[in-house]
Amino acid sequence: MAYTDINSEDQLVQTTFAEHLRDVLGWESVYAYNEETFGPDGTLGRTDKREVVLTRDLRAALVRLNPALPEKAMNEAIEKLTRHDFSRSLLQHNQEYHKWLRDGVPVSYRDDKGVLRDGKARVMDFDDVANNRYLAVRELWITGLRAPHYNRRADLVCFINGLPVVLIELKAVYKNIRAGFDGNLTNYMDEVEHAFHHNAFLIVSNGHRAKYGSITSQWDHFAEWKRNDEKDKGDVEARVLLDGMLRKDRLLDILENFILFDASKPGKTRKVVARNHQVLGVNLAVESVRRQEELKKQFSERRTVTYRKPVPSKIFKPAPTRLSKEDLEAPALVAEMAGSTDEVPLVQRAHPDLGRLGVFWHTQGSGKSYSMAFFTEKVRRKVSSRFTFLLMTDREDLDDQIYRTFGGCGVIDPQNTPRAGSGRELKVLLAENHSHLFTLIHKFNQEMTPDEPYSTRDDIIVISDEAHRTQAGKFAINMRMALPNAAFLGFTGTPLLKQDHLTKRIFGSYISRYDFKRSEQDGATVKLVYANRGEKLGVAKLDLNDHIAEVIDKADLDMDQQAHLDKLLGKDYEVITAGERLEKIAADFVTRWETGKSMMVCIDKITCGRMFDLIQPRWQARTAEVKAAAGDETDPERKASLTRQARWLEETIIEIQISEQQGEKIEFAKWGVDIVPHRERMKKGFVVGDKTLTMEDAFKDPEHPFRVVIVCAMWLT
Repeated sequence: MAYTDINSEDQLVQTTFAEHLRDVLGWESVYAYNEETFGPDGTLGRTDKREVVLTRDLRAALVRLNPALPEKAMNEAIEKLTRHDFSRSLLQHNQEYHKWLRDGVPVSYRDDKGVLRDGKARVMDFDDVANNRYLAVRELWITGLRAPHYNRRADLVCFINGLPVVLIELKAVYKNIRAGFDGNLTNYMDEVEHAFHHNAFLIVSNGHRAKYGSITSQWDHFAEWKRNDEKDKGDVEARVLLDGMLRKDRLLDILENFILFDASKPGKTRKVVARNHQVLGVNLAVESVRRQEELKKQFSERRTVTYRKPVPSKIFKPAPTRLSKEDLEAPALVAEMAGSTDEVPLVQRAHPDLGRLGVFWHTQGSGKSYSMAFFTEKVRRKVSSRFTFLLMTDREDLDDQIYRTFGGCGVIDPQNTPRAGSGRELKVLLAENHSHLFTLIHKFNQEMTPDEPYSTRDDIIVISDEAHRTQAGKFAINMRMALPNAAFLGFTGTPLLKQDHLTKRIFGSYISRYDFKRSEQDGATVKLVYANRGEKLGVAKLDLNDHIAEVIDKADLDMDQQAHLDKLLGKDYEVITAGERLEKIAADFVTRWETGKSMMVCIDKITCGRMFDLIQPRWQARTAEVKAAAGDETDPERKASLTRQARWLEETIIEIQISEQQGEKIEFAKWGVDIVPHRERMKKGFVVGDKTLTMEDAFKDPEHPFRVVIVCAMWLT
């Protein structure tokens, strides 16, 4: 090897990576540093250092993959894939090229009869791994187009059929891998931008640890790839990432099925490359669909309807600690109409696994909406394009969030993707040709009979978000009666309880699990630390029960009134929301919280409003107190510290974030809370200069003074 000025430790890491790609993963490998020759017969076939696409390999792939296309179409495809438009951004180029890599480059040509034809030139073979060329090039010199005086040397570039889909920045083993991002990649994307036009993802490593991200990822969003099977404990070794992401079949899978461009939120579009747990989980869910398709072929009669009386007031008979196989495979999936004495029609399948795709448990904050999008896209591309996906939630804000995500990522066209407003409308929509439909479980509010389902199609997949919450009761029965041949996939961020046999019998067992502990270890969710600062509760009067019993006796209640009173007394609501207790909590919060951003979770919406009204005056008093202390302080350092604290307190914005409900103005007024100004802020957000920030974006912005939000349910951000 020729002499180089590359640090010997850096060179060792590069050599190790290149040899692993060649010897373990089957890539071809070329060392280009000061040894590359140029021209059609040169080392890589490049004309000069400005070229980042290896057109020699690209042309060979186009000929191999598109035997019916004429040479003119091939030339057009090459011209489009190597074109640089200085008026467009890196992201715009990348998004367009990614679509072409996945779906083919649009070309036009004249056939043998002179008729103008439109077609697509395939660039990669996603079905036959061996029908592509995989080439790893070390130390590749690249010259900028916007600024030709910039010459940059990429450590390792991975090409498929001549297209640079992965760029790897490597540092010596003793260096922090972030240096590869801050000191190299960010500069490269500015100085030799065209080298990233076709990029799928970036990798940074020091040979020991490695992380990956997209061209829009900030360092905090670079992720580790720790396991190649959900059963694996997890390993941060760079080898695990290489084996998981650059194995030929996995890399093609990521390129085709696990990249999205999300424009659903204000600001610049973000390129999303699936996290490790999403790739593993979605692939398990897709395999479940494939098994379902094979199972359906075995049965010509896929549905029968039987009738069974459920036990009054019980969804199930008391279940044993462990269900037998016979219990789990009982013909009737579930008796869901608690308390009904009528005969209830229950869907019975020809096989117990028909219609049950499983439960996808990925903890809150791990990107389930993206996982749903990856899943539906891959099923339509790799299993069958005829499926209709019915995405169902039990809350309007959840429905809105998933709908926006799917629209922003280009999975659906919001203009042509309806949201069913009623059961009747859903029935009409299911008879039409829609790839995706969105609805709420509450829309299944009409009594159903076996003779009049909404649809008997067996190519409907119902994706139920927060599945553990939506499957009991009348609406859930109606849904399964309305769609007797549909398959059900349950998404949840909450682990199923051992006694939750209902959810398991509807959806099946877990197909993918990604719990909070693993998510925290992987950095997908923020670490949760608990400090016991609860306002302690106690009984002020030891003979309280005797007094209550005496009052009840004097009231002479009938049986129904007695039962209702017992139910109310069994709850802690009045104690938890007592004014004196809330005042103490507000005082404690104002006194002790003094940095960062904070989310206060209350028991209900009314309590959110009450807590705001209790915190606000105490916050203002605390601000005045610190200001006064700063004015009286004589020590310069202490005075400066108090002044900063007073400014921080004065700037801080506190607001509540709750969903809107009918008649809320009157309901809140009963508790002395004016909800109107809060609702206006929730809808309008914050004006910053000439633009408006939503409450969500303001709270996520570490520099924005919106620092305290009061909620009573999960805030979907």
